[in-house]
Amino acid sequence: MIKKNIKMLMIFFLAVILILPVSVALAEKPITIGAPLSTAYLYGWAAERGMTLAIEEINAAGGVNVGGKKRPFKVEVIDTRDLEPGVPVSEALLAVEKLILDKKVDFIVGGPVRSEAALAAMPLLSKYKKVSILTTGVLTPKYHAMVAKEYDKYKYMFRIHGEAKNLVGEMFANFGALKEKYGFNNLFIIAQDVSHARGAAKIMNSVATKKGWNVTGVEIYPTGATDFSMGLLKAKDSKTEIINIWMDMPESAILLKQWYDMKIPALPFGSTLAAAEQPGFWKATGGKGQYTLCNVVNAGNAPSDATPWTMKFYNAYAKRWKVEPEGLGTSSSYMAIYVLRDAIERAGSLDSDKVVAELEKTDIMGVYGRLRFDPKSHQVIPALDPEKGAVGSILQWQDGKRVVVYPKSIAKGTIQLPPWMKK
Repeated sequence: MIKKNIKMLMIFFLAVILILPVSVALAEKPITIGAPLSTAYLYGWAAERGMTLAIEEINAAGGVNVGGKKRPFKVEVIDTRDLEPGVPVSEALLAVEKLILDKKVDFIVGGPVRSEAALAAMPLLSKYKKVSILTTGVLTPKYHAMVAKEYDKYKYMFRIHGEAKNLVGEMFANFGALKEKYGFNNLFIIAQDVSHARGAAKIMNSVATKKGWNVTGVEIYPTGATDFSMGLLKAKDSKTEIINIWMDMPESAILLKQWYDMKIPALPFGSTLAAAEQPGFWKATGGKGQYTLCNVVNAGNAPSDATPWTMKFYNAYAKRWKVEPEGLGTSSSYMAIYVLRDAIERAGSLDSDKVVAELEKTDIMGVYGRLRFDPKSHQVIPALDPEKGAVGSILQWQDGKRVVVYPKSIAKGTIQLPPWMKK
């Protein structure tokens, strides 16, 4: 009996020793992360889920070491509504200011999600010297260009995911391969009437022409549009072989269903195509999403072996949220929390200037490769090899699965053509 009691006491004390670091960390004042996100849309809710997963993992492991004290992360999410049609940019700015002034957040991670709102929020973040890491939505090259141009004013702002110019380069790498293999030469562009998409469509048109492509048309659709048949017919009549799509609105699923039903003999290739990024796209289109390609910006948002961490994250996300990682903003929001923790621990402080200095020194392997920031523009450094930088990821829907087809270093398959295109 005495031996049994001693054994029970030993088990009890061992449990206390194991739990103590976590409980002590949780007793300390939390480090509060403000997350301004358009929560009704993919790029908002997926970012929130990615962040939450990372925070839960870090807190379960004992929290963040700040100058010798372990402190937990806490997230305050606010709906900016900036992806909703007709919502003014001012609403997103009010949301950011509320996080800073009312919620007293220590850092901003996530959004605003719309490019126009993120650009408008930059002076506000500068005013309060609030370190911010963009993780979702915003693709405009102007963001990191402004940081580089006015570093002293905007040095508190970072972006950990890809941007439009890099996406254009990735798209043309694939277009070139299709041109060489099949002789494709006609390109039709469809874009949403928002800043990054309009700008990207303009760049695509210019670059395509310089590279010898025949741009057969450019169609701009307002946010919330539900009929794309006229643009698709123009693409068909002009003998288009690739339809390049820039859309983050959920209605883009309708565009792909119409493409399939009309049997348009052109490959739908989304640079940003929110509806097709999601695991539920196949079911939502009744399988009519077959052959659709889309750029999910960074690896980890579809199955691949980019790094040892990729599938570990992928499976953890699926287990936690009962859905596979969902597209742009998912893996990048997850990694932003780990990168921030790393910078805080090296700084030994929450002081904005000290954390900025350490973020600029970031060099860690993550879900989508080696993560480093350009020290002048604070844009994550891209690469085609995950050993060298942050890799992108282009997928194609094949038989109900999202198959990564680019870059070659992480590809799980190759691009397939619909049967009505095959010569």
